[in-house]
Amino acid sequence: MKRLLVVLGAVCFVVLLLGAMFDLAPASVQLHAAVAANLPASGVEHPVTAVLLNFRGYDTLLEIAVLLLAMIVILATGIDTAADVRPSVNPVLQALAKLAAPLMIMVAVYLLWAGAFRPGGAFQAGAVLAAAAVLLHLVELLPGWQSPSTRLRLGLAGGFLVFLAVGAGSLMRGALLEYPPEHAGRLILLVESGLTVSLGLILAGLFLLLSRDDGDGP
Repeated sequence: MKRLLVVLGAVCFVVLLLGAMFDLAPASVQLHAAVAANLPASGVEHPVTAVLLNFRGYDTLLEIAVLLLAMIVILATGIDTAADVRPSVNPVLQALAKLAAPLMIMVAVYLLWAGAFRPGGAFQAGAVLAAAAVLLHLVELLPGWQSPSTRLRLGLAGGFLVFLAVGAGSLMRGALLEYPPEHAGRLILLVESGLTVSLGLILAGLFLLLSRDDGDGP
């Protein structure tokens, strides 16, 4: 009976949600037109990157802060996981992972570079870097993290600090995260480069910290 009530409640919720979506009024502001009109001043050629790193920089800065905060909480709580007994990894898998990891790093660099004028950017590049680290960990070529070193902690926070420093520097123009048009492209590339490294480390760390074994190093 309880299961039936839960299913009926879920169905009702989905119906109400769909009804609300179909009843939405037309947008009063054509955002794509506003973005296109201001794209030349953004420093990049792709509208998504312009919105994330320029027009809507506050939101992106806070998103990075939330991810960093999640990592800090895991480090602060000192979660212990019991050592799991895993069978030895097939050397063929390790060899394939060694081949795949450099290619994934190249893809990440490409995504970072391409973000200025086509889909890509720091979030996608960081996710690929993290996937490379997780892949190496799964084939036992990269140990889990027990206690990250000082350099690793700086890497985790570096992207956020660079973003914050660039934003603070823009205060000289009178507004936080308002880039000068003549330097906007270089500043966004600087921010995205720092974010790529930090996002890769944070996303990988969220896995490597929770899957560490007794005796794993930093």
